Amino acid sequence: MPPTPSARKQRVGIELRKMRDAAGTTTTEAAKVLGVDRTKITLIEQGTYSVTAERVVALAHKYGEADSAYVEALATMTSDRTKGWWEEYRGSVPQGFLDICEFEHHAKGMYSYQICHPPGPMQSERYSRAIFQDNQVQLTPRIVETRVEQRMLRSEMLMAKGTHPYTAIVHEAALRMQFGGRDVAREQLDWMLELSQLPHVTLRVISFAAGGFKGPGQAIYYANGPVPRLDTVSYDSMEGPIFLHLAEHLEEYRAVVEQMADRSLSVEDSRDLIAKIKKEI
Repeated sequence: MPPTPSARKQRVGIELRKMRDAAGTTTTEAAKVLGVDRTKITLIEQGTYSVTAERVVALAHKYGEADSAYVEALATMTSDRTKGWWEEYRGSVPQGFLDICEFEHHAKGMYSYQICHPPGPMQSERYSRAIFQDNQVQLTPRIVETRVEQRMLRSEMLMAKGTHPYTAIVHEAALRMQFGGRDVAREQLDWMLELSQLPHVTLRVISFAAGGFKGPGQAIYYANGPVPRLDTVSYDSMEGPIFLHLAEHLEEYRAVVEQMADRSLSVEDSRDLIAKIKKEI
């Protein structure tokens, strides 16, 4: 069995399929442009057959796509053969964990909203370990340590070496969760306060006093792509992250993220609340 294509590679195929559908072009007509069998078009759209940047441009021209910046960005995604640090963990951690890392590596900016626990890149080692040990499916000690190692390296890449804006909006409920016990929880809050001082990191808290709002039960991750049409939304599920890509999904979740920001405290007030919670634990 061939390896499962990454979510980013699948995204190229998804975008080509969206263009073809919008143009009303059949797979047979598209195949003639590339001089291949029509089944190759299906495989390309599924992300299981590689396509060159030149062929992406040729198909986009056939489909009448007028957004040149979008086509250029999609062609660049296709030609990028970078083997990122996350590839070291392929086969050792779930595919979704790797997909998130790949999107983060290429993102121009990231927004994370969490209600149950701090976002992965802002978790301390002991806190992250406690979360994996409390996984819904019991993990072996070796798997737990591998996942913790991968998460800490992800944190290093985004926090210590990060160059693009990272915004975390965390509900007060997540700050009061004591995974691993009181000492680990206090350490976690200290770690978040330290990371919040980084110039590219924005940490804001939604307090209990903010009341209700749209989508309060979902952990949402929004990554800015090279152009808005290539932004990525994901949310957590029992099976791993679910990726959304339709224009209406992107528009809806942009609005959700904006609402979360509107309901959250200022950066300084957020830090004050975190410090207050630490004293109360």
